[in-house]
Amino acid sequence: MADNEVMERTQEARRRIRPLYKITEKKGEVYITMEMPGVQKNDLSVSIENRELRVIGNRPDNAEQGNYLVRERRDGDFSHAFTIDDTIDQNSIDATLENGVLTIALQQKEEVKPKRIQIKTS
Repeated sequence: MADNEVMERTQEARRRIRPLYKITEKKGEVYITMEMPGVQKNDLSVSIENRELRVIGNRPDNAEQGNYLVRERRDGDFSHAFTIDDTIDQNSIDATLENGVLTIALQQKEEVKPKRIQIKTS
């Protein structure tokens, strides 16, 4: 196998690294929770532009030298983009990295949150 072919396959594999994630909603907020074992805050970037929330980072290879017998988790650069709809307030997005889990909290705009209507009596 030529060096160029190995390099192309390595680059292709890096493009396919995607941390596992789930998206949930609770009380007017949407949460994106991503598994990031081994990733440090300095190796991670969260940004939003033109309704696209992008998570870019690097999971370093901390394995000792040797040949892998089993390897299910990929190390290296990763990127994932989420399209944000008009119901999200783009100025109220928070991200927290704790115990290898990245949590991104997206606030819904007030006008789209469910409202309770008070019933009046005459």
